[in-house]
Amino acid sequence: MTTAQDVLSVLNTITGGRMIESAEAARGIEHPFVMMKSSGIYGKEVLEIPSLVYGDPDHPIKKIAVCMTMTELDIELAGATGVDAIVAHHPVADAASCGGVTLRHYLDLYGLAVFECHEAFHGLHPGIAYLHGHRVLASDISYGGIHGNVMFIGEPVDGVQTMGDMLTRLDSFMGLDDEVSLLEAERKLKQSDDIVDVSLVTRGRILVGDEQSPVSKILHIFPHTGFTKAHMQQAIRENPDVDTVLASISRVYEGHELIQTAKELGLNFVVGNCHVLEILENGMPLASAIQKLLPDAEVVVFRERVTSTPVNAVGGKALQSYADKISQAHLTGENVLTFNTETS
Repeated sequence: MTTAQDVLSVLNTITGGRMIESAEAARGIEHPFVMMKSSGIYGKEVLEIPSLVYGDPDHPIKKIAVCMTMTELDIELAGATGVDAIVAHHPVADAASCGGVTLRHYLDLYGLAVFECHEAFHGLHPGIAYLHGHRVLASDISYGGIHGNVMFIGEPVDGVQTMGDMLTRLDSFMGLDDEVSLLEAERKLKQSDDIVDVSLVTRGRILVGDEQSPVSKILHIFPHTGFTKAHMQQAIRENPDVDTVLASISRVYEGHELIQTAKELGLNFVVGNCHVLEILENGMPLASAIQKLLPDAEVVVFRERVTSTPVNAVGGKALQSYADKISQAHLTGENVLTFNTETS
């Protein structure tokens, strides 16, 4: 019988020894992948712990779910489908990862063990570059001295000569034609053309240049990690033959200084996959490796699909009537409660 300890051992193999033995072992130790993530917002920091963050090491595991960010949706899906363990890429936190309640009671309810790996998994494979159509020639995971500010210099793979080729390649690997068909079917069923799917509205696009713009050397950046105008200028001084900037995981929109800087430097600028599709970029290789190393367990991938729908188009007449009555009677200021804020 596979156990939670076996899953942890497999994750340690996958990450090249970057995991630690338990969440408790993270107390007071210095470890390159145990780190506090905080932007200074009071009370919202979280400690990343690449390990079994909750559950008994001897807990039997028959079915494992891989996800990007664990939420109550994942916990409920796990409980309903017989999952024994969730391997989350991103760090897990009380309330944030479990519908506003505490993890312990929610996970115990469905008998779930939970693992996280995040930074311990980063940098282990060249897949994201490959999907975007280039092979990495040089990399820096702390460019400018900023931890996590990842930068790649790459050259196109065979078959990629233009920015149009890069986007066509991405769409094919991500299966976006299927997502288009799914969205069209949903719009027809729900009789609303205003429904938007996150996988499609965030798909890759060209910001400077066009589909025929040739690509010979690529600067691959991740804007949410702190990559700035000064970093771009420095990177081009160091790599003057770069002609194309590729931003992925996160992106920038019109008016951002990185776009303007690319124009000033005479560079193409294309945005690729954003965080929405990391479940395919990083989650699929992780799930595949777990399945290969634990062949007796069943491995599934939890992929979230998020849509945007105008409030007056959500649900049928019954739900619309319910929302209207409840909001009018209780939530529009007609039943204001007053609280005594004085402390004794």
